[in-house]
Amino acid sequence: MTRAHKIEAVIATVVVPLVALGVFAVIRWQKQKPVTLHGAVIIQNTDPRKQLPIGGVHVQGGEFPDATSKTDSSGFFSITLPRAIRRGHPIILHFRHPQYEALDLDDYVGNQLYIVHLRPLNNEPAPKDQPAVKLSNVRVRYTVHAQTELNVGSAVRTFEVENKGNVPCAKQHPCSPDGKWKATLGSATIDAGAGNQFRSTRASCIAGPCPFTRIESNQLSQGGRILTLSVRDWSDTATFLLEAEVFHPMVTQLEHWSYPAIFGEGLSFTLPSNAESVSVEADVDGQTVIFPMGPLLQLTWASCDAGINPDQGRIYRCTLRPGYRFQ
Repeated sequence: MTRAHKIEAVIATVVVPLVALGVFAVIRWQKQKPVTLHGAVIIQNTDPRKQLPIGGVHVQGGEFPDATSKTDSSGFFSITLPRAIRRGHPIILHFRHPQYEALDLDDYVGNQLYIVHLRPLNNEPAPKDQPAVKLSNVRVRYTVHAQTELNVGSAVRTFEVENKGNVPCAKQHPCSPDGKWKATLGSATIDAGAGNQFRSTRASCIAGPCPFTRIESNQLSQGGRILTLSVRDWSDTATFLLEAEVFHPMVTQLEHWSYPAIFGEGLSFTLPSNAESVSVEADVDGQTVIFPMGPLLQLTWASCDAGINPDQGRIYRCTLRPGYRFQ
């Protein structure tokens, strides 16, 4: 046996058992991980558009007191079972919500998504002597902060840069761009005023030997309030013009409207994350009424909850209370 063959034999003797041991450890670790059940709770209805998510449902995993969860606004729940409970074990999932019929789901622990349908309580029509209140022309009003600018005028300034032409530079700074002639650097500054900003800045040479001048910089500072112009002149005296528009930035509240999607007794709409002063307007038996939602999302005629979408927008879902219907 050659030396190379001996080395390969030693490696195989050491590495193969280690790999096998690692695979066994991974499999054992996977088996010891607690099983987590994932699911969603929605309203029971034959029309898929009316199967709205139900938030706030208390979910209990069988007889295990710590295996509990509460659905979020999208109806999602997640329950982690005790480590000893493996897949295939029978389990009863209990679902409770004060506005829906209680449900005990007899199932098995498995690698699946648990989609649960709950039936609303008090879904019978209103008595004949108390007709349901009709809601129509439902719309959502909200405001957002917007940055706007008001043009408050313009700023103009002229200034001269004095110099004498045809004077050799002799390597004495400043010089012309080619280093041949003596030059002068000049600058001018204008202030837009407190709370204002410059826009559309312009600078140019308007008199004198303009071909032998150059604008070195045209800079804004202090958030656009201060405008500074620097120029180079390597001939006779030249005159420059500095101009800019002056704007006053301000924050205003813009009003927006949104129209919700209505299916059966459910109402849904989405708003941007910066929406404020959310209210729902509706014609109630022919009379327009404004219902501010507030932080508690309270409406006299519906139960609502809200969640955050992946795009950071907010989604609102509402379900009519007994005695009301959409027209």
